[in-house]
Amino acid sequence: MLTGVHVVLAGGDARQLEVIRRLTELDATVTISGFDRLDMPFTGVVKADWSPEILADADALLLPAVGTEDDGTISALFTERELTLTDAHVSVLPKSAKVVAGMAKPYLRNLCEKHGLQLVELFERDDVAIYNSIPTAEGAIMMAIQNTDITIHGSNCMVLGLGRSGMTLARTLQGMGARIKAGVRREDSFARAFEMGFKPFYIADLARQSGNIDLLFNTIPTMIVTAQVIAQLPLRACIIDLASKPGGTDFRFAEKRGIKALLAPGLPGIVAPKTAGRIIANSLTQVILEDRGQRGSAS
Repeated sequence: MLTGVHVVLAGGDARQLEVIRRLTELDATVTISGFDRLDMPFTGVVKADWSPEILADADALLLPAVGTEDDGTISALFTERELTLTDAHVSVLPKSAKVVAGMAKPYLRNLCEKHGLQLVELFERDDVAIYNSIPTAEGAIMMAIQNTDITIHGSNCMVLGLGRSGMTLARTLQGMGARIKAGVRREDSFARAFEMGFKPFYIADLARQSGNIDLLFNTIPTMIVTAQVIAQLPLRACIIDLASKPGGTDFRFAEKRGIKALLAPGLPGIVAPKTAGRIIANSLTQVILEDRGQRGSAS
């Protein structure tokens, strides 16, 4: 239970609704800001204007998936008002408070470091990343079906990167009957891809491996699907880039060549916001409970 724990939620999207629901079930004190257009379905939740005062006794500040933009702006789907995280807001947070986001840009990292506050990036946790890989894979496959005129079964698919999302995606595609080429950088990943029945290759050989591909899925957040690679793809190919913005694809050249290329970061919050919200809520709860346990053992 989170009795006596005060969590402030600032902005966000449909995922936050599930977080609010879970926190109230656990008896946390919940204040939300940036939810003007939300018809309040939760009892005991306080709606407040975005101001430093609401953070004065917070144990945790939960920000959206991408904590803030480079200018401090907080994404907020349920309000037309602009929310900005400033030095004034962060300065009133108790030193024991945690600032929690899916991932953080330099602005947020610098702000937390300046004020000596612990920043928790949930998407960096292995458990969260693995859970999120499930709606990511489902969303990527949904996009592939919507943007091609062939079945996944029997198609030639390339997955670049066998990290937490890439592994789940490749395995799911394989289960649907696709033939999988897996682009990797490390020898252990090469061996694992071979063991799982994929056709592994090293990323350095990407252009040469791209000649007969129907669907290319990229999970690597660096420019990897270059013009040289795209030039080798057949015109029927479709690129689905799952890396965080700006992705790892030369979208300009893909368009010039007439190859469909789609940037699709943040799929869990788009295709399965309820599930994605539960993942965030469970991880946030664990972070808070672990912190309380550590404080209790130290006292």
